Amino acid sequence: MSLQAQPPEASEPETPHLDFAGTTPYEDYVQADVLTHLQHTLSDDPGEMVFLVTTQVMELWFTVIVHEWETAAGALRGDDVPTAVAALKRSVRELDALNASWRPLAQLTPAQFNSYRAALGEGSGFQSAMYRRMEFLLGEKSASMLVPHRAAPRVHAELEKALHEPSLYDEVLRLLARRGYAVPDAVLSRDVSLRYEPSAEVEAAWTLLYSGDPDAELARLGEALTDVAELVWRWRNDHLVATRRAMGAKPGTGGSAGVAWLEKRAQKNVFPELWTARSHV
Repeated sequence: MSLQAQPPEASEPETPHLDFAGTTPYEDYVQADVLTHLQHTLSDDPGEMVFLVTTQVMELWFTVIVHEWETAAGALRGDDVPTAVAALKRSVRELDALNASWRPLAQLTPAQFNSYRAALGEGSGFQSAMYRRMEFLLGEKSASMLVPHRAAPRVHAELEKALHEPSLYDEVLRLLARRGYAVPDAVLSRDVSLRYEPSAEVEAAWTLLYSGDPDAELARLGEALTDVAELVWRWRNDHLVATRRAMGAKPGTGGSAGVAWLEKRAQKNVFPELWTARSHV
């Protein structure tokens, strides 16, 4: 029996394609050169780079999470609960990553933080416009929080628009009303530019909903919202602990009350009736 020669196997290239006419497709898409040249430290302390990059990473996660919550709110307006739940579930993973951003800062001693704290000047995290949009989507509205952004017309306009739009939770409650739950008119027609305040009737609606099928579409929505709320609470507490460890009870940068202000924030739950209704199920 004769053996026929087998064609040689095509050899895989030793290196990927390296020669591009311009910048690499990766650079064109990711803009890594822009991102990695945005770090301009203001002190000689090597730890400042960690603080600056971590803060910039937080801003990027804020941007992604705002996108997810706006996607969810738009889906709820169109009665598309599966799309809303999918966006909320993605945001849960993103909130996990955001919260992990505190880890590089959580071990700062007062001396380490003081070595570059003066470089911050009047800068403070509460001045973050993207974080403010997150808070507005959660129903934590405050017109006064637009004031720091008056000199940035585009940012101010985006925040003002977000202030006067229904929050994510407003859209949830409007959906519950359309599905037959007794959400009061006072809640449905409220001034959405104001901070959301808990309602006994809304609590009763969630109690009724949670007393039914736990696998029902709206119950799954409620659990996705609860996951979000829990991680927002963890974000606030991690912020509190990191700040307390780095600077104790001293006043914060930017004129804030520092730890005292963060302690007050950490005591508040978003989507409040989702928590209180559980006592009645």
